[in-house]
Amino acid sequence: MSADISYIFQRFPPKMAAVLVGQFHARDAEGRIYPVHEFQESTLQADGSVLGAPISSYRLAIGDRVNHLGEDRFELAQSGVEIIRIP
Repeated sequence: MSADISYIFQRFPPKMAAVLVGQFHARDAEGRIYPVHEFQESTLQADGSVLGAPISSYRLAIGDRVNHLGEDRFELAQSGVEIIRIP
């Protein structure tokens, strides 16, 4: 039994693809260092092409979400602790 591929893509929504594009360290006010990973996420259309501009997201190396506050400022989503990117 063979399925029509275009029908399958129509039945299921586009997928998100996240690619690791950078890594850096950030420090909190108490001097703790956090390894941060930067990802770019794109929505893939049925034909495999990208829909719209990629969106950057950030996570600690252990997987916790990190919010970008602007420039070199970030915030740990779970605790609200602000961290600054180390140049």
